[in-house]
Amino acid sequence: MTHVEDELTDQPACWSRAANEAAGHAEQLPKPGERVALVGCGTSCFMAQAAAALREGVGHGETDAFAASEFPHGRRYDRVVALTRSGTTTEVLDLLARLRGRTRTTAVTADPDTPVATAADHVVVLDHADERSVVQTRFATTALTLLRAHLGLHTDAVVGDARTALAEPLPQGLVECEQFTFLGRGWTVGLANEAALKMREASLSWTEAYPAMEYRHGPVSISAGGRAVWMFGAAPRGLADEVRATGALWVGSTLDPLAELVRAQRLAVAVAAARGLDPDRPRHLARSVILAP
Repeated sequence: MTHVEDELTDQPACWSRAANEAAGHAEQLPKPGERVALVGCGTSCFMAQAAAALREGVGHGETDAFAASEFPHGRRYDRVVALTRSGTTTEVLDLLARLRGRTRTTAVTADPDTPVATAADHVVVLDHADERSVVQTRFATTALTLLRAHLGLHTDAVVGDARTALAEPLPQGLVECEQFTFLGRGWTVGLANEAALKMREASLSWTEAYPAMEYRHGPVSISAGGRAVWMFGAAPRGLADEVRATGALWVGSTLDPLAELVRAQRLAVAVAAARGLDPDRPRHLARSVILAP
């Protein structure tokens, strides 16, 4: 078993622990009414997108998400939350340094013995979800679970759905597809973006991701037999039939969307195996991007 397979399988336990510990981190995490920005790089950026949409959706306050390198310094926030598994990513550390003394910052990380521990005003450590693999799975989803629980949006049913996602076989014919498009709405747009990234990283697949309603505005043109379209969450009315009419394989689910991401992680590993690739050694990637000064 690869590191990434072992780590993605451990997600239900990691989620349960993060949810149980969320109340203990309440002072370090955004409070209702604060104007908040969530930032990250790569996978962490997509988790930030999902968390921002969830927070604003429940009425806790205006919430934006950015890649750390694209943070708009002309805007003012009450708090910036940085998601960083390694705690060493250059863009995140540079941003926290620029914000010090003028904006409250919180870092959510897997490793407290890294520069982010002193770069941020507050640190939430999820070391039980740290990973040996380059490709992120359990840290990202555990960080999002922590933020969902902090918003009162996590239930035990989500963990149950994750176990189902790990146990059920993938849809027939999915692994053999040559192209994958992931769709989301609201907070699940971030999950769709992450699913596409996982497929690119682990299996070098041709993958795309869009808001579900935007799929009709051009991207539908690439859908055809031997290709797949995967919806995270409830699909817009009529979309499944439109996709099937192109000949593409439609993938939907009744599982919680975060559990659906676990299924997509499994797909990435399965496609990698079918193509003779090692998902623990993705091409041109490292665990943390550290840029030369």
